[in-house]
Amino acid sequence: MKVAVFGGTGFVGSYIVRELVRKGFIPKILVRSGSLSKIISPCEVVRGDIQDKNAIIETIQGTEVVIYTIGIIREFPKKGVTFKELQLNGLKRCIESARKIDVKRFILMSANGVRSDGTAYQTTKWQADEALTESGLNWTIFRPSLIFGDPCGEGRPEFCTQIRDDMLSMPFPAPLFYNGLLPFNSGLFSMSPIHVKNVAEFFVKSINLKICEKNIFDLGGPEVLTWKEIIHKIALASGKRTWKIPAPVVVIKIAASILDRFKWFPVTRDQLTMLMESNTVSANYFDDFSINPKNFNLENLEYLK
Repeated sequence: MKVAVFGGTGFVGSYIVRELVRKGFIPKILVRSGSLSKIISPCEVVRGDIQDKNAIIETIQGTEVVIYTIGIIREFPKKGVTFKELQLNGLKRCIESARKIDVKRFILMSANGVRSDGTAYQTTKWQADEALTESGLNWTIFRPSLIFGDPCGEGRPEFCTQIRDDMLSMPFPAPLFYNGLLPFNSGLFSMSPIHVKNVAEFFVKSINLKICEKNIFDLGGPEVLTWKEIIHKIALASGKRTWKIPAPVVVIKIAASILDRFKWFPVTRDQLTMLMESNTVSANYFDDFSINPKNFNLENLEYLK
């Protein structure tokens, strides 16, 4: 069976492509010319971008399933890199093409915590979910919490490596963010980190699982960890210092309001807002999918060394 993958050279997408190959599927991916070097698994390649309707149709033609994982963590509007264009409009073009070609199975990578009145990232992800659920296709939506794992090369943003490089390699303590004036709750907001290999397994297994049809799954790992615990484990795994200091998030947001339009500034206001909301899940689907969870531990963080 052939599977069309949009975002197949990205962090999560590359693992999904690898898992598809491992399970005997034939991935067919849309790849921009500048990203050809990121292909790490055998697959069929269509050259083009997500604005090119003809390239989208060519990618979906002859497949039985569409997987859409295209997403960004920050915008650069002057370069045409926006949440709306890549996370919503691109998806709509793929839905339109799938309907035209009569490919009914469609699996989407969303995000935990999406909502209609959130940040631009959350809102466009929520709108994409709505577009798919109203499409008439046989859809599945996965909403992962924090995803971690070896990015397998440059150009694939990954949470833990960014924390290592942007916060733990600086000559000052790692920030334990907190809301308000007093630091009593500094670094205590929580997440449910899930390994990228597990995410890929969920996607590929969902192709033929009846329980996945027209269903939304919030994905998280087996542990709920605080920001303080996550920072500590990343520091230990990467051999960095582990000293930390409470940091009022309002001060960082003020700095971000001035500097987050520059690529070198490590965090945006919206990223800080979403970080402080916590990112946990209430259900665990590993048993339903017969998947062995990979914990957020030093063994699975070895790539940070």
